[in-house]
Amino acid sequence: MKLAISIVTAISLGLSCTAPADNYDTLAAKGYRWVAIHGPFASTTEQGGQRITDHRGGLTESQVLEDKQAFYLIPGRIVQILKEDPATGMSQVQMGGFTTFLWTYSRFLSKRPIRDIYGVVETPENSALVPNPGTAITPNRDGQSAAATRESGEEGSAVSRNN
Repeated sequence: MKLAISIVTAISLGLSCTAPADNYDTLAAKGYRWVAIHGPFASTTEQGGQRITDHRGGLTESQVLEDKQAFYLIPGRIVQILKEDPATGMSQVQMGGFTTFLWTYSRFLSKRPIRDIYGVVETPENSALVPNPGTAITPNRDGQSAAATRESGEEGSAVSRNN
């Protein structure tokens, strides 16, 4: 009896472990990647991405960030590749919560899922890459947008960013 239970348990665990891998392979085939590096290695322009990554020896991190074109990449964040430049090895990506597209080296991105600092594997649904159908963007009287759930109609945090 114990042998039968062990075999059934092993088979069910084996089947449950392959399902997420297939899901992640599907996400990778759709152009999703997970960030594998930590630091200011993304920029709003392809040339900026090359400059902040290739010439870091002479610049301090604060100097790189002062030009306001450098963005931090955090391991485990999911991004979607919009465009790849094989000649330079760079990719233009969209990150959840950003309206600006960023350029970074493709070698900093992984097709295999990487857990974030909380131990969670981000997906498009839990990273704001895919809008939640239960959330609507409604303007406030002061012109800023706020998220409101359709069920409650209560406002959440502000979505727009003032520059």
